[in-house]
Amino acid sequence: MRPLDLAAPAPVPVPDAVRLDAVRRRDSAFDGQFVYSVRTTGVFCRPSCAARPARTENIAFHATPDAARIAGFRPCRRCRPDEPSREQRESRVAAAACRRIEDAETAPDLATLAAEAGLSPHHFHRLFRRITGLTPKAYADAHRGRRVRDELATGAPVTAALYDAGFNSSGRFYAAADELLGMKPSTYRDGGPSTKIRYAVGDSSLGAVLAAATTTGVCAILLGETGDELVADLHRRFPKAELVPGDGDFQATLSAVVTLVERPGLGVDLPLDIRGTAFQQRVWQALRAIPPGETRSYGEIATAIAAPRSHRAVARACGENVLAIAVPCHRVVRGDGALSGYRWGVERKRTLLSREQEA
Repeated sequence: MRPLDLAAPAPVPVPDAVRLDAVRRRDSAFDGQFVYSVRTTGVFCRPSCAARPARTENIAFHATPDAARIAGFRPCRRCRPDEPSREQRESRVAAAACRRIEDAETAPDLATLAAEAGLSPHHFHRLFRRITGLTPKAYADAHRGRRVRDELATGAPVTAALYDAGFNSSGRFYAAADELLGMKPSTYRDGGPSTKIRYAVGDSSLGAVLAAATTTGVCAILLGETGDELVADLHRRFPKAELVPGDGDFQATLSAVVTLVERPGLGVDLPLDIRGTAFQQRVWQALRAIPPGETRSYGEIATAIAAPRSHRAVARACGENVLAIAVPCHRVVRGDGALSGYRWGVERKRTLLSREQEA
Protein backbone atom coordinates (compact mmCIF):
# COMPACT_ATOMS: atom_id res chain seq x y z
CA MET A 1 0.00 0.00 0.00
CA ARG A 2 1.38 3.37 -0.94
CA PRO A 3 1.57 5.82 1.97
CA LEU A 4 0.00 8.71 0.08
CA ASP A 5 -3.16 6.68 -0.55
CA LEU A 6 -3.87 5.76 3.06
CA ALA A 7 -7.34 6.60 4.32
CA ALA A 8 -7.60 9.42 6.80
CA PRO A 9 -8.22 8.52 10.42
CA ALA A 10 -11.08 9.99 12.39
CA PRO A 11 -10.02 13.55 13.30
CA VAL A 12 -9.12 14.27 16.89
CA PRO A 13 -11.25 17.19 18.17
CA VAL A 14 -9.13 20.25 18.83
CA PRO A 15 -10.00 21.98 22.13
CA ASP A 16 -11.16 25.58 21.81
CA ALA A 17 -8.24 26.78 23.92
CA VAL A 18 -5.81 25.22 21.43
CA ARG A 19 -7.79 26.70 18.52
CA LEU A 20 -7.74 30.17 20.06
CA ASP A 21 -3.99 29.95 20.64
CA ALA A 22 -3.51 28.88 17.00
CA VAL A 23 -5.52 31.88 15.82
CA ARG A 24 -3.54 34.26 18.03
CA ARG A 25 -0.28 32.82 16.65
CA ARG A 26 -1.65 32.67 13.09
CA ASP A 27 -0.44 29.09 12.96
CA SER A 28 -0.75 27.74 9.42
CA ALA A 29 -0.35 24.17 10.72
CA PHE A 30 -4.03 24.33 11.77
CA ASP A 31 -5.29 25.52 8.38
CA GLY A 32 -7.78 22.97 7.12
CA GLN A 33 -8.57 21.68 10.62
CA PHE A 34 -11.11 24.42 11.39
CA VAL A 35 -12.12 27.99 10.55
CA TYR A 36 -13.15 30.76 12.90
CA SER A 37 -15.79 33.45 12.53
CA VAL A 38 -15.92 36.96 13.93
CA ARG A 39 -19.37 38.10 15.04
CA THR A 40 -18.71 41.82 14.59
CA THR A 41 -17.53 41.55 10.95
CA GLY A 42 -19.66 38.63 9.81
CA VAL A 43 -16.72 36.85 8.12
CA PHE A 44 -14.89 33.60 8.73
CA CYS A 45 -11.17 33.02 8.32
CA ARG A 46 -8.54 30.33 8.32
CA PRO A 47 -6.34 30.18 11.51
CA SER A 48 -3.35 31.75 9.73
CA CYS A 49 -5.26 34.81 8.51
CA ALA A 50 -3.24 38.01 8.86
CA ALA A 51 -6.31 40.09 9.68
CA ARG A 52 -6.36 42.22 12.82
CA PRO A 53 -7.00 40.01 15.89
CA ALA A 54 -10.59 39.96 17.08
CA ARG A 55 -11.78 40.04 20.67
CA THR A 56 -12.15 36.58 22.16
CA GLU A 57 -15.84 37.00 22.96
CA ASN A 58 -16.54 37.70 19.27
CA ILE A 59 -14.86 34.53 17.96
CA ALA A 60 -16.59 31.22 17.22
CA PHE A 61 -15.10 28.05 15.73
CA HIS A 62 -16.46 25.90 12.91
CA ALA A 63 -15.27 22.53 11.67
CA THR A 64 -15.58 23.47 7.98
CA PRO A 65 -16.21 26.51 5.76
CA ASP A 66 -19.66 25.09 4.94
CA ALA A 67 -20.51 25.02 8.65
CA ALA A 68 -19.49 28.67 8.92
CA ARG A 69 -21.67 29.59 5.95
CA ILE A 70 -24.66 27.78 7.43
CA ALA A 71 -24.11 29.82 10.59
CA GLY A 72 -24.50 32.97 8.49
CA PHE A 73 -20.88 34.04 7.89
CA ARG A 74 -19.15 34.85 4.59
CA PRO A 75 -15.53 33.98 3.63
CA CYS A 76 -12.77 36.47 4.32
CA ARG A 77 -11.47 38.09 1.11
CA ARG A 78 -7.97 38.25 2.52
CA CYS A 79 -7.24 34.63 3.46
CA ARG A 80 -9.94 33.00 1.27
CA PRO A 81 -10.68 30.15 3.70
CA ASP A 82 -13.01 28.40 1.25
CA GLU A 83 -10.13 27.87 -1.21
CA PRO A 84 -7.04 25.65 -0.84
CA SER A 85 -4.23 27.40 1.03
CA ARG A 86 -0.84 27.89 -0.58
CA GLU A 87 0.53 25.14 1.64
CA GLN A 88 -2.26 22.78 0.56
CA ARG A 89 -1.69 23.59 -3.12
CA GLU A 90 2.03 22.98 -2.80
CA SER A 91 1.44 19.77 -0.84
CA ARG A 92 -0.78 18.52 -3.66
CA VAL A 93 1.95 19.30 -6.20
CA ALA A 94 4.49 17.36 -4.14
CA ALA A 95 2.08 14.48 -3.55
CA ALA A 96 1.34 14.23 -7.28
CA ALA A 97 5.06 14.17 -8.03
CA CYS A 98 5.59 11.44 -5.42
CA ARG A 99 2.91 9.31 -7.07
CA ARG A 100 4.42 10.00 -10.48
CA ILE A 101 7.82 8.79 -9.27
CA GLU A 102 6.32 5.70 -7.64
CA ASP A 103 4.26 4.74 -10.71
CA ALA A 104 7.03 5.21 -13.27
CA GLU A 105 9.11 2.30 -14.57
CA THR A 106 12.07 4.67 -14.76
CA ALA A 107 12.18 7.69 -12.46
CA PRO A 108 11.32 10.89 -14.40
CA ASP A 109 13.98 13.57 -14.39
CA LEU A 110 13.67 16.95 -12.70
CA ALA A 111 12.72 18.80 -15.88
CA THR A 112 9.85 16.40 -16.58
CA LEU A 113 8.47 16.61 -13.04
CA ALA A 114 8.71 20.40 -13.05
CA ALA A 115 6.98 20.69 -16.43
CA GLU A 116 4.12 18.46 -15.28
CA ALA A 117 3.71 20.68 -12.22
CA GLY A 118 3.79 23.84 -14.33
CA LEU A 119 6.85 25.18 -12.50
CA SER A 120 10.46 25.93 -13.32
CA PRO A 121 12.92 23.16 -12.35
CA HIS A 122 14.51 25.41 -9.72
CA HIS A 123 11.17 26.36 -8.13
CA PHE A 124 9.88 22.78 -8.23
CA HIS A 125 13.09 21.40 -6.68
CA ARG A 126 12.89 23.86 -3.77
CA LEU A 127 9.18 23.21 -3.24
CA PHE A 128 9.54 19.41 -3.30
CA ARG A 129 12.48 19.43 -0.90
CA ARG A 130 10.82 21.86 1.53
CA ILE A 131 7.64 19.81 1.73
CA THR A 132 8.98 16.24 1.66
CA GLY A 133 12.40 16.76 3.24
CA LEU A 134 14.00 15.01 0.25
CA THR A 135 15.11 16.04 -3.21
CA PRO A 136 13.18 14.40 -6.08
CA LYS A 137 16.23 12.24 -6.82
CA ALA A 138 16.59 11.17 -3.17
CA TYR A 139 12.90 10.30 -3.04
CA ALA A 140 13.20 8.25 -6.23
CA ASP A 141 16.31 6.48 -4.88
CA ALA A 142 14.55 5.68 -1.59
CA HIS A 143 11.53 4.33 -3.47
CA ARG A 144 13.71 2.16 -5.70
CA GLY A 145 15.54 0.93 -2.63
CA ARG A 146 12.25 -0.18 -1.07
CA ARG A 147 11.28 -1.97 -4.27
CA VAL A 148 14.62 -3.77 -4.36
CA ARG A 149 14.27 -4.81 -0.70
CA ASP A 150 10.74 -6.07 -1.31
CA GLU A 151 11.83 -8.10 -4.35
CA LEU A 152 14.90 -9.57 -2.68
CA ALA A 153 12.89 -10.46 0.43
CA THR A 154 10.79 -12.80 -1.75
CA GLY A 155 13.93 -14.61 -2.90
CA ALA A 156 13.86 -13.10 -6.39
CA PRO A 157 17.09 -13.23 -8.42
CA VAL A 158 19.22 -10.12 -7.99
CA THR A 159 19.12 -9.30 -11.70
CA ALA A 160 15.31 -9.46 -11.81
CA ALA A 161 15.03 -7.36 -8.64
CA LEU A 162 17.26 -4.57 -9.92
CA TYR A 163 15.45 -4.22 -13.25
CA ASP A 164 12.00 -4.46 -11.66
CA ALA A 165 13.01 -1.63 -9.33
CA GLY A 166 13.86 0.66 -12.25
CA PHE A 167 17.64 0.34 -12.43
CA ASN A 168 18.52 0.26 -16.13
CA SER A 169 21.98 -1.23 -15.60
CA SER A 170 23.55 -3.58 -13.10
CA GLY A 171 26.53 -1.23 -12.74
CA ARG A 172 24.35 1.61 -11.41
CA PHE A 173 22.58 -0.78 -9.06
CA TYR A 174 25.71 -2.28 -7.53
CA ALA A 175 27.22 1.18 -7.13
CA ALA A 176 24.22 2.12 -4.98
CA ALA A 177 23.67 -1.26 -3.27
CA ASP A 178 25.62 -0.56 -0.08
CA GLU A 179 23.71 2.67 0.53
CA LEU A 180 20.33 1.10 -0.30
CA LEU A 181 20.76 -2.20 1.51
CA GLY A 182 23.76 -1.82 3.81
CA MET A 183 25.17 -5.09 2.40
CA LYS A 184 25.61 -7.04 -0.83
CA PRO A 185 22.31 -7.76 -2.61
CA SER A 186 22.71 -11.53 -2.40
CA THR A 187 23.42 -11.22 1.31
CA TYR A 188 20.29 -9.13 1.84
CA ARG A 189 18.19 -11.65 -0.13
CA ASP A 190 19.41 -14.42 2.17
CA GLY A 191 18.45 -12.47 5.28
CA GLY A 192 21.77 -10.86 6.07
CA PRO A 193 23.45 -13.94 7.60
CA SER A 194 26.94 -12.48 7.33
CA THR A 195 26.09 -8.98 8.48
CA LYS A 196 28.05 -8.17 11.60
CA ILE A 197 26.40 -5.99 14.22
CA ARG A 198 28.29 -5.02 17.33
CA TYR A 199 26.31 -4.09 20.42
CA ALA A 200 26.67 -3.19 24.08
CA VAL A 201 24.31 -2.48 26.95
CA GLY A 202 24.70 0.30 29.50
CA ASP A 203 22.76 1.92 32.33
CA SER A 204 21.06 5.30 32.32
CA SER A 205 18.57 7.21 34.43
CA LEU A 206 15.86 5.86 32.08
CA GLY A 207 16.89 2.24 32.56
CA ALA A 208 18.92 -0.07 30.35
CA VAL A 209 20.23 1.27 27.02
CA LEU A 210 21.41 -0.85 24.10
CA ALA A 211 23.52 0.58 21.28
CA ALA A 212 24.13 -1.48 18.13
CA ALA A 213 26.07 -0.60 14.99
CA THR A 214 27.04 -1.93 11.59
CA THR A 215 30.10 -0.75 9.70
CA THR A 216 27.90 2.06 8.32
CA GLY A 217 26.81 3.48 11.67
CA VAL A 218 24.54 3.06 14.67
CA CYS A 219 21.56 0.94 13.55
CA ALA A 220 19.66 0.60 16.84
CA ILE A 221 19.24 2.46 20.12
CA LEU A 222 16.85 0.59 22.39
CA LEU A 223 15.53 1.47 25.86
CA GLY A 224 14.07 -0.93 28.40
CA GLU A 225 14.11 -2.37 31.87
CA THR A 226 16.88 -4.97 31.51
CA GLY A 227 19.81 -5.66 29.22
CA ASP A 228 18.59 -9.21 28.54
CA GLU A 229 15.27 -7.83 27.29
CA LEU A 230 17.04 -5.46 24.89
CA VAL A 231 19.46 -8.09 23.56
CA ALA A 232 16.52 -10.41 22.88
CA ASP A 233 14.79 -7.58 21.03
CA LEU A 234 17.92 -7.02 18.94
CA HIS A 235 17.98 -10.72 18.00
CA ARG A 236 14.35 -10.52 16.90
CA ARG A 237 15.10 -7.55 14.67
CA PHE A 238 18.21 -9.06 13.08
CA PRO A 239 17.56 -12.82 13.23
CA LYS A 240 20.22 -13.83 10.70
CA ALA A 241 22.88 -11.26 11.45
CA GLU A 242 26.04 -12.01 13.37
CA LEU A 243 25.54 -10.19 16.67
CA VAL A 244 28.83 -9.59 18.42
CA PRO A 245 29.28 -7.99 21.87
CA GLY A 246 31.23 -4.78 21.39
CA ASP A 247 34.85 -4.70 22.45
CA GLY A 248 36.66 -1.93 24.26
CA ASP A 249 36.56 0.38 21.24
CA PHE A 250 32.77 0.11 21.10
CA GLN A 251 32.43 1.53 24.59
CA ALA A 252 32.95 5.01 23.14
CA THR A 253 29.85 4.51 20.99
CA LEU A 254 27.85 3.25 23.95
CA SER A 255 29.03 6.18 26.07
CA ALA A 256 27.91 8.65 23.37
CA VAL A 257 24.49 6.99 23.21
CA VAL A 258 24.05 7.09 26.99
CA THR A 259 25.02 10.78 26.95
CA LEU A 260 22.35 11.34 24.32
CA VAL A 261 19.78 9.71 26.62
CA GLU A 262 20.81 11.89 29.56
CA ARG A 263 21.04 15.07 27.48
CA PRO A 264 18.71 14.62 24.48
CA GLY A 265 18.90 18.25 23.49
CA LEU A 266 22.57 18.01 22.50
CA GLY A 267 21.90 16.47 19.08
CA VAL A 268 23.64 13.55 17.42
CA ASP A 269 27.21 13.45 16.16
CA LEU A 270 27.17 9.69 15.66
CA PRO A 271 27.03 8.21 12.15
CA LEU A 272 23.66 6.49 11.74
CA ASP A 273 22.61 3.50 9.67
CA ILE A 274 18.96 4.37 9.02
CA ARG A 275 16.99 2.04 6.78
CA GLY A 276 13.31 1.98 6.00
CA THR A 277 10.72 2.46 3.31
CA ALA A 278 10.55 5.71 1.37
CA PHE A 279 7.64 6.80 3.55
CA GLN A 280 9.43 5.92 6.80
CA GLN A 281 12.52 7.80 5.65
CA ARG A 282 10.42 10.91 5.01
CA VAL A 283 8.79 10.68 8.44
CA TRP A 284 12.07 10.09 10.24
CA GLN A 285 13.77 12.97 8.43
CA ALA A 286 10.88 15.24 9.46
CA LEU A 287 11.31 14.09 13.08
CA ARG A 288 15.01 14.96 13.00
CA ALA A 289 14.07 18.46 11.83
CA ILE A 290 12.06 19.17 15.02
CA PRO A 291 14.19 21.43 17.26
CA PRO A 292 14.97 20.12 20.78
CA GLY A 293 12.40 21.27 23.31
CA GLU A 294 9.63 21.55 20.71
CA THR A 295 6.92 19.10 19.68
CA ARG A 296 4.82 18.44 16.60
CA SER A 297 1.55 16.59 16.20
CA TYR A 298 1.15 13.53 13.99
CA GLY A 299 -0.98 15.70 11.72
CA GLU A 300 1.72 18.35 11.44
CA ILE A 301 4.29 15.72 10.48
CA ALA A 302 1.87 14.28 7.91
CA THR A 303 1.40 17.74 6.40
CA ALA A 304 5.15 18.38 6.42
CA ILE A 305 5.83 15.29 4.30
CA ALA A 306 3.04 16.08 1.82
CA ALA A 307 0.78 13.28 3.04
CA PRO A 308 -1.80 15.25 5.09
CA ARG A 309 -4.21 12.32 5.41
CA SER A 310 -1.64 9.85 6.72
CA HIS A 311 -1.80 10.53 10.47
CA ARG A 312 -2.02 6.82 11.29
CA ALA A 313 0.81 5.91 8.93
CA VAL A 314 2.98 8.58 10.58
CA ALA A 315 2.17 7.08 13.97
CA ARG A 316 3.15 3.62 12.69
CA ALA A 317 6.43 4.95 11.30
CA CYS A 318 7.17 6.51 14.71
CA GLY A 319 6.43 3.14 16.35
CA GLU A 320 8.77 1.34 13.95
CA ASN A 321 11.69 3.66 14.68
CA VAL A 322 14.53 1.72 16.36
CA LEU A 323 16.86 4.67 16.90
CA ALA A 324 15.48 6.14 20.12
CA ILE A 325 16.28 9.84 20.59
CA ALA A 326 18.64 9.92 17.58
CA VAL A 327 15.44 9.89 15.50
CA PRO A 328 13.36 11.84 18.04
CA CYS A 329 9.91 10.28 17.84
CA HIS A 330 9.45 11.40 21.46
CA ARG A 331 8.87 14.92 20.07
CA VAL A 332 5.61 13.86 18.39
CA VAL A 333 2.39 14.30 20.36
CA ARG A 334 -1.36 14.12 19.78
CA GLY A 335 -3.21 17.01 18.19
CA ASP A 336 -4.39 18.21 21.62
CA GLY A 337 -0.84 18.17 22.97
CA ALA A 338 -1.26 14.99 25.02
CA LEU A 339 1.55 12.43 25.16
CA SER A 340 0.84 9.04 23.65
CA GLY A 341 2.24 6.15 21.67
CA TYR A 342 5.90 5.99 22.70
CA ARG A 343 7.22 2.48 22.22
CA TRP A 344 9.60 2.85 25.17
CA GLY A 345 6.93 4.14 27.57
CA VAL A 346 5.11 7.43 28.01
CA GLU A 347 7.01 8.26 31.22
CA ARG A 348 10.32 8.05 29.37
CA LYS A 349 8.84 10.31 26.70
CA ARG A 350 7.73 12.80 29.34
CA THR A 351 11.18 12.79 30.93
CA LEU A 352 12.99 13.31 27.62
CA LEU A 353 10.77 16.27 26.69
CA SER A 354 11.21 17.77 30.13
CA ARG A 355 14.98 17.52 29.88
CA GLU A 356 14.99 19.22 26.49
CA GLN A 357 12.75 22.03 27.66
CA GLU A 358 14.91 22.65 30.73
CA ALA A 359 18.17 22.66 28.78
